[in-house]
Amino acid sequence: MSYGYSANCGVRIQASAEALFDYLDDHRRLAGHMSRPSMMMLGGRMSYEFDLTEGREIGGRIRMTGAFLGMRLYVEETIVERRPPVRKVWETTNKPLLLVIGSYRMGFDIEATQVGCDLRVFIDYELPPTTTGRLIGRFLGPTYARWCVDRIASDAAIRFQQQGL
Repeated sequence: MSYGYSANCGVRIQASAEALFDYLDDHRRLAGHMSRPSMMMLGGRMSYEFDLTEGREIGGRIRMTGAFLGMRLYVEETIVERRPPVRKVWETTNKPLLLVIGSYRMGFDIEATQVGCDLRVFIDYELPPTTTGRLIGRFLGPTYARWCVDRIASDAAIRFQQQGL
């Protein structure tokens, strides 16, 4: 599938590629920013449900449900690429029920360096399919997408900075 919109964030992490991949491979930590109330979610949050693989194998599934301003949200993701310790990609399956973005493909790349590794988190997405969703998505989609990739990258940087790894 071809996506019309994208956002990405890069950061240098003081950790081995293996340690960083292991941290990001756990979707509970990876998407922690979505499970806590925040200003970006206007106090809303998402709950997670995992299959037996917990999203750590190709074909693994992750379901997220929640509410935002009284609207029910739902998305299901499938792991489509997983190459420890350098890359992982997942994408939506079916039709997500989201407010500011529609179907998406998201992931991260890790490149080892002499002083740790470089992490790039990315999202490629479509606008929601409804007229209202497309209108809202044109204005808020880029901000929301950037917030998601920034939070994943900064949460990882903070985790390894605090650990001193």
